[in-house]
Amino acid sequence: MPISALSHSHDALLVDLDGTLIRGTEPIPGAAEALEHSGLPVVFVTNNASRSPADTAAHLRDLGFAAQTSDVMTSAQAAVVMLAEHVAAGAKVLVVGHDSFRDLARDAGYEVVLSADDRPEAVLQGLSRELTWSDLAEGCLAIRRGVPWVASNVDTTLPTERGLLPGNGSLVAALRAATDREPVVAGKPAAGVLVAAAELVGAQRPLVVGDRLDTDIQGAVAAGMTSLMVLTGVHGVADLLVAEDRCRATHLAHDLSALAEPPEASRIDRAAELESRVVDGALRLNGVPPRLAGIDLARSVIRQAWHHGVTAIRDPRDELRSRLADAGLVVD
Repeated sequence: MPISALSHSHDALLVDLDGTLIRGTEPIPGAAEALEHSGLPVVFVTNNASRSPADTAAHLRDLGFAAQTSDVMTSAQAAVVMLAEHVAAGAKVLVVGHDSFRDLARDAGYEVVLSADDRPEAVLQGLSRELTWSDLAEGCLAIRRGVPWVASNVDTTLPTERGLLPGNGSLVAALRAATDREPVVAGKPAAGVLVAAAELVGAQRPLVVGDRLDTDIQGAVAAGMTSLMVLTGVHGVADLLVAEDRCRATHLAHDLSALAEPPEASRIDRAAELESRVVDGALRLNGVPPRLAGIDLARSVIRQAWHHGVTAIRDPRDELRSRLADAGLVVD
């Protein structure tokens, strides 16, 4: 018997926040209702380490989402868990990030210090909008001594209601340049935070939902989990077309309303097959049914491009070029 809704194929939703459910201080229309109607346990998985789990849950509730502290898994939480693999219990730790990140480290039994002069045994780094040059300088000095460096996440941008702002990855890049070191990363695209989120609700068949290929979707692939990419945040159809295997989503949809649709409707490898060939290293479509348009067309073209191993579309026909452009695809 066919499965009537995508949500019925899974036993939990591991959902990104920024760009998937919210933009800064504004909820994405219909997102809260879609989660509620799915009937599934939801874990709110965020790479944003600038809020505590409790504050994250409260922020989500203020925006209309049914979220409790126990439903949240942040990259900062994952970073503190990962730290135990590198230093002994009770070690001195310098946190380059928000006060809530320091609280998590203290709660885990670490001694939080504020200066490289205190000889920290590890550095934790996460996003803080109050971060200063002095904070980065302390982290730089400690990291250059060779201590373990764990970054909560490496998202270069943070979606807000005003647009894209610098994310923790941009600040990590500054320390990377100043120290010639690479951090261990706790959050997406590492698998650990998603595995921990699934374990939180005992899920065996979770669906990862997100807007970023290089964090949400890559993390799902790394964890061996099915993923749904939504077009409400950072990345779009054109980005998915050229994505490497490690960043390819299972499903593609405009938004979370896809949870109530049959799984085949959004699954890329089940999209309508098109007659196509490769000409000079680019995809050339032999014909496209008039009924196929918008995101349905995008899924079909992406399926064909992935099948042929190409990342470019080339077609001189103006009518088809216009339809592909309307679907979010760029034609050479």
